[in-house]
Amino acid sequence: MTSLAHFEALAGSIQLPGKAIIDGKVRSAVSGKTFDNISPRDGRIINQVAECDASDVDSAVAAARRAFEDGTWRNMHYRDKKRVLFKLADLMDRDREQLAVLESLDVGKPIRNALGGDVPQSAKCLRYYAEALDKVYGEVGPETQDRFSFAVHEPLGVIGAIVPWNFPLLMAMWKVAPALAMGNSMVLKPAEQSPLTALRLGELALEAGLPPGVLNVVPGFGGTAGKALGLHMDVDMLAFTGSGPVGKLLMQYSGQSNLKRVSLELGGKSPHIIFDDCPDLKRAAKEAAWGIFYNSGQVCTAGSRLLVQNGIADQFLDELLKVARTIQVGDPLAPQTTSGSMVSAAQMNTALRYIESAKKEGASLALGGHRTRTETGGFYVEPTVFDQVTPQHTIAREEVFGPVLAVTRFKTAEDAIRIANDTVYGLAAGLWTRDITLAHRTAREIKAGLVWINGWDSCDITMPFGGFKQSGFGRDRSLHALHKYADLKAISITLG
Repeated sequence: MTSLAHFEALAGSIQLPGKAIIDGKVRSAVSGKTFDNISPRDGRIINQVAECDASDVDSAVAAARRAFEDGTWRNMHYRDKKRVLFKLADLMDRDREQLAVLESLDVGKPIRNALGGDVPQSAKCLRYYAEALDKVYGEVGPETQDRFSFAVHEPLGVIGAIVPWNFPLLMAMWKVAPALAMGNSMVLKPAEQSPLTALRLGELALEAGLPPGVLNVVPGFGGTAGKALGLHMDVDMLAFTGSGPVGKLLMQYSGQSNLKRVSLELGGKSPHIIFDDCPDLKRAAKEAAWGIFYNSGQVCTAGSRLLVQNGIADQFLDELLKVARTIQVGDPLAPQTTSGSMVSAAQMNTALRYIESAKKEGASLALGGHRTRTETGGFYVEPTVFDQVTPQHTIAREEVFGPVLAVTRFKTAEDAIRIANDTVYGLAAGLWTRDITLAHRTAREIKAGLVWINGWDSCDITMPFGGFKQSGFGRDRSLHALHKYADLKAISITLG
């Protein structure tokens, strides 16, 4: 990977996108308003972004509806659809350094992660669904002598997608790729903290040959642009990744409007269980550390609750702390940085408040606990570990969404399962054991949409992603996501 100077020069040369993309055109907001886009790297304003509101959402939805109804994209032959989507993936590869720098500037993500993970995974996701779009099969009904019945999948129409700030490009692609592959049109609203890569994606989509109106991008605030999308009578479905409170609002908006479908991927408080027969303590400690500290803990599946069996708890914690101390909190554009900034001052302060509450409630601070790199003006928090956390402590129950690990010790497998399930969330979980029976039983009894055994986050685009309980419903990734953006129509022909 090249140097800090290289990425700083690239950041200085890029024209940062700031306008909406509606009906194939780059536009200012109807009101003319803009908002400050602040980089968490140093707390500085990096550009002005169009502050879209209900008027802009109306225009974007109308453009998406026209594009859907005229059938140019919806009815395009699958070979031609593939060609456009593969071209878009090629353009993302071509501009991978620019996209990575935009991501790092916007959300404080280490450039090594953006360039080595987010951008190539986004292009890979697009290629996966481009290749899969002609592999959505209908069903043939039972044979009868007087009737032939079959079922077909049809695109829903206009999809509204509201995506978060922690993985702006990748989370957008998890929704954009399958929705477009199924022939829908879209209105994409990025989080106000992270509009840059979504806006660049919209520009690249037009360059790739996606027809005007098929992908519209409207930056703005959740309370205006997001609410307008949620209440719009001509949006057929909302796909959302974000917080629980906002997810509940979107369900209300659906009921208040046209009963549009809603798919929600919400928060998590994921348990990471280490049994005393863990097959590799050093590897498990490394994955447990990165399971919470990757992306400064701003990951919905972050292993924020570490449950360690009593017999190995002290040894395991020592190994984990060794790993955590090697994490370099630094400039997101520096290639050696392994942990960048948090996304905003508000998110940083939220994490610091949880740290203070853990101290007051009696948890034992084993590492970190402070803001760092204050001289930069950026929003940085040290990797933080609390030991002796009980299931009743606030940091064991609420989603911090920051680099804060809560370590809880347990006696038996039954204790671990009970503690793991003692949460309103059910997104992800992990466990380490040599005992195949224990592994299977624990995985089945944990209430979560993803369970990883002897590895953390050990799956890819081919496997469904989503949660149980208040972590939401609906699935991203895998072929299941294609079906999410389609309706199933039954057709019966009476014979003779």
